[in-house]
Amino acid sequence: MKKIFHPANERGHADHGWLNAWHSFSFANWHEASKMHFGLLRVLNDDTIAPAMGFGTHPHDNMEIVTIPLKGVLEHKDSIGNIGQIKPGEIQSMSAGTGVLHSEYNGSKTEETKLFQIWIFPKVKNIVPRYEQKTFSLEGRKNKFQTLVSPEKSSETMWINQDAFFSLGNFEKGKTVDYIMNLKGNGVYIMLVEGEI
Repeated sequence: MKKIFHPANERGHADHGWLNAWHSFSFANWHEASKMHFGLLRVLNDDTIAPAMGFGTHPHDNMEIVTIPLKGVLEHKDSIGNIGQIKPGEIQSMSAGTGVLHSEYNGSKTEETKLFQIWIFPKVKNIVPRYEQKTFSLEGRKNKFQTLVSPEKSSETMWINQDAFFSLGNFEKGKTVDYIMNLKGNGVYIMLVEGEI
């Protein structure tokens, strides 16, 4: 299997004052020809949003968007009627489909919000936009992979309009775990959030 290693310090970086963003793939003003995407994974942004700041209303279409909060609270509002907050332990999945407008703000006036936002090219274009939010048990990823997002409609995971799977794991030092491929022909992208592997 071909392996490619991308060190964290080689990611794109943008500090807008209210937003400190690290880009694993080319995004906004950062362009790196060798890091345009990984298969159908187009965007993996590691964002820190200052208190009471955020992204004003903006459009998306034909993109699968998954948001994973790591710290703080994110307020979401969109044109299909969803208004709410997303906190660590919760995951948000949105199909932009034919088009959706949304805004995202740090819901705290004193604490920063940290999150990953991930964009995947869709399997079927121009579907009706949809939104989903789900809470996952932290115990469910202790020393194992917990599947959060999958192309299978299930009460255990959130659905995505693509043959892609998202998993999180918290592993103790010295622990060895096998990752089993869900679909033949898929690649695996590993993002180390903290620690060493």
